[in-house]
Amino acid sequence: MNNPMEMLKAIKNPKQFAMNIIKKNGNPVFNNLVEMANKNDMEGLQNFGRNMFKERGQDFDKEFSEFMNTFRN
Repeated sequence: MNNPMEMLKAIKNPKQFAMNIIKKNGNPVFNNLVEMANKNDMEGLQNFGRNMFKERGQDFDKEFSEFMNTFRN
């Protein structure tokens, strides 16, 4: 199966496929994020995002607002 389109057609559940790749990565940060997402832990995910942006000297609220505006326009 060398054709990428054939491979994509073979994937029945793209979300599960992506989750499996992330889990196989072995990165504990990704695994923690996946676990929070599966548990619908929005507070945990938001705290992660806020901390990540803070470490980079960025404003989470400003960046998130701009991100959401890309979907509204």
